[in-house]
Parts: sequence; C-alpha cells; structure tokens
Amino acid sequence: MVSATGFGVFSASAARGARVRNHPQQHQLLLGVAATRAAGWATISELSEFMQGRHNAWWGWFQAPEERGLVRKVQGENDRRFVKVHLTRKGYSILDKISRKNIAELRALQLEIMNTPQSRPRDIPACSGH
Repeated sequence: MVSATGFGVFSASAARGARVRNHPQQHQLLLGVAATRAAGWATISELSEFMQGRHNAWWGWFQAPEERGLVRKVQGENDRRFVKVHLTRKGYSILDKISRKNIAELRALQLEIMNTPQSRPRDIPACSGH
C-alpha cells in the first residue's frame, strides 16, 4: 500500500501495468471519453476542455491511443472538422483494469487514514472497512 502522497505514482504504475503509455495523459483521455456523455463518445473540443488544454495542444495525444486501438475517431458527415472520439472494447478494458486497481488502493488508503487517530477529526468514527 502507498501513502496518500504516493497515490499518483501508484496510479501511473497501474497504468503502465495495464500497458497505457504516457500516463497520466492517455489514462485521462480514456476517462474523458468514458465520462463525457452517456452516448459513449466525446468531441475533440470536449476532451481538450476535460483535459484542461488547448484543442491544438492535445491533438497529438489522440494519435497514440488511436494507433493502439484504445479509441477511434469518427469525422462528421456534414462537417469534417467535427470529430467524435469513441472508446473501443480494448480501451474500456484497459480503463476498467486501471480503475479497479486505483479503487482498491484508494479503499486501502481510506482505511489507513480513517484508522489513524491523529488524522481523524474527533466527531468522525473509525472506518469499518465497508
């Protein structure tokens, strides 16, 4: 288990273990596509906003995941500038694998934090592990 300050390193390691290169950017891209709308796709502009960057600056980040089969881009029929980014099955699978590892680690950290008396305010009971 890692400390709360080391979670970012743990998360990056989990992504590398799931074979996501250039973490956290590619992992963030997968999260952005999955989280943007219920339809299972996002526009390049929406993802750039989600990833807090300029449209042009993030365009390169879409190439590697597309080449690896994690996402696919579909251009609009009427306007070729309108691009939808979809997660592929492989992209969902990798995102799920990383997310499960991160959730398990966060739960372990929660238990550690909540059961450390000096870090828990007096009016919050110790965590029961659920």
